[in-house]
Amino acid sequence: MTSSGSEPTTGAHGILPPAGVEVDPADVPDGHAPAKRRRLVDLTPLRASPAFARLWFGSAISGIGAQMTIVAVGLQLYDMTASTMAVALVGGIALLPMIVAGLWGGMLADAFDRRRVLLVSSTVGWASVLGLVALSTWDAALLAEGERALVWPFYVLTTLNAVASTISGATRSAVTPRILPAHLISRATALNGIAIGIMLTTGPALAGVLVASVGLPITFAIDAVLFTAGFLGILGLPKLPPLGEVAKPGLESLRDGMRFLRHAPNIRMSFAVDIIAMSLGRPFALLPAVGAVVIGGGPVTVGVLTAAAAVGTLLASLFSGPVAHVHRHGVAVARSIMVYGGCSALFGVVLLGMQLGLGGEVGASLEDVSWPALALGALALAGMGASDEISAIFRSTMLLTAAPDDMRGRTQGIFTVVVAGGPRIGDLYAGAAASLVALWCPPLVGGLLIVALIAVVTRAQRTFLAYDARTPTP
Repeated sequence: MTSSGSEPTTGAHGILPPAGVEVDPADVPDGHAPAKRRRLVDLTPLRASPAFARLWFGSAISGIGAQMTIVAVGLQLYDMTASTMAVALVGGIALLPMIVAGLWGGMLADAFDRRRVLLVSSTVGWASVLGLVALSTWDAALLAEGERALVWPFYVLTTLNAVASTISGATRSAVTPRILPAHLISRATALNGIAIGIMLTTGPALAGVLVASVGLPITFAIDAVLFTAGFLGILGLPKLPPLGEVAKPGLESLRDGMRFLRHAPNIRMSFAVDIIAMSLGRPFALLPAVGAVVIGGGPVTVGVLTAAAAVGTLLASLFSGPVAHVHRHGVAVARSIMVYGGCSALFGVVLLGMQLGLGGEVGASLEDVSWPALALGALALAGMGASDEISAIFRSTMLLTAAPDDMRGRTQGIFTVVVAGGPRIGDLYAGAAASLVALWCPPLVGGLLIVALIAVVTRAQRTFLAYDARTPTP
């Protein structure tokens, strides 16, 4: 920033800058002078709101267990069926229930105390994890006798868990603007990226090591233990009843939300670009097969590759200090998703090279892994994680600041459906394309399509690229 040398005057934030000088309102908290620009993540939200801090820490710890379970379920089903499509069906079967849960959960968040909605949905999620512990233990006992458990109960429990997580996610996001001032929202979103990075880095890596060392049942059981931290974070929240007129859950409430979105082109576009990215750039359902027959290394490789994406997420969040100074959120989202597509294509190229025999013979044991391919694959997935996190920070901030409070539950419900449902579509696409063509096809072709589609749709919706965070408009 530059200064003309004139004296500032008192204004709405306590100070107004000299004429011709632009200051981000986010940089003028609580009536003080503009804060010094920073490179690292801003921890102010944790200090400003103890309730947010408790929720943040609880979500991060319980999320580690949740990510362990996601990886463990994939390994469990691949071990039982040796089918990538069976792994992909975990997301496909849960898709429709998650859509319903996201829409209904958003209405619940607008109609009831959000703390209570979180407690109930988290209890259901915890019960589903305990069910996975029991089912995996039963399968291990049957395996000792030369038999296997039925596959469909795993789909039932993972779907129930996905439904509970969708409702919790929509409600938790709608809570943030109620426990933090508006100028800290983008920084809180970046902090949430840190939590997600910790979950995605630690959880999959632990899952790979634990499954290989102590087995699947104990891995699921550890998730059940870590889940308790999430409850403590929710219990630390104040009561959060609806503000203003209560919209009773039902079709009319849903119609109100849809009518709002009809006149919110920027929010709609933020949903659309994320669906494109997640539907065409989700290689994670392929990883059990990649670890077994393409790169080698088995469960440990699956854990390393999954964690690599989370490392990218974590690094992007750690160095998210500049987000408070970026105003063109639409441009930032579009560019970061195009980078995401490029990194997906790079991962596909790595798999293509291995399947053409360029990496030599591999096997499921750690001694038979192709280390150069693993390193390149991890680099590509780290790039995907970093670019996705940058996109998520700006998309979430747009939604939380542009939507009014009485619509936040419903818009967050739809947002959660997009965020959670898009990857399920992506898992189905990856499983189908890999089955019909080869493992390299989904990430390579999907990545190139992402770059092309984002360039087309964002140019067709000019208001999205012109979006300015200083005057947030839905």
